Amino acid sequence: MRIAILGLVITAMLPSLCRAQAPVFEVTPVTSTIKFGVKASVPISGNFDKWDATLTFPSSDVTSGVLDIKIQAASVDTGSGMKNNKLKSKDFFDVEQSPLITFKSTKVTQTGPTTFDVTGDFSIRGVSRSETLVLEVSGKGTGAGTINGTMAFDRKDYGMNSGIPFIKIADRVEVTIDLKVKQISGPRLVYKQ
Repeated sequence: MRIAILGLVITAMLPSLCRAQAPVFEVTPVTSTIKFGVKASVPISGNFDKWDATLTFPSSDVTSGVLDIKIQAASVDTGSGMKNNKLKSKDFFDVEQSPLITFKSTKVTQTGPTTFDVTGDFSIRGVSRSETLVLEVSGKGTGAGTINGTMAFDRKDYGMNSGIPFIKIADRVEVTIDLKVKQISGPRLVYKQ
């Protein structure tokens, strides 16, 4: 009887070997991009050179994933020093007061075999709102692939009410992400069919 109780105590103290590990992924920034575009009389588009993204899964259920993106706002690159400086100013990104632009998912909904709506908290200029990133993944089931996504937001919702002299700018900003991901451990993700 004592041996059985001792066995139960030891089993309770040790991590379960049967418990499945969570899938672990890494994002490769070197081959990934985060871009944006705004319709304007002189089109404004560009990318961010410095950012970090993590994709974590507490379980193998693909909808349990959490996408966390942190962008260095001052790394904006439109190909024009004048546009870059204007976007970094307090009229737009206000990089002095708010150096990071962030998105952290709060809910993942699978909408098709390889498509997802990812709702999350989007923060820019110290203002946070819920926005939805529409994603499509490639490489399903292989442990490596690409996450392509788009999100549109109204810049005025985040206090970017100014314009640029002599340039008419739309309110809608479109963000596109192209993330290369690779699974480094754990079981394969489980998708709805």
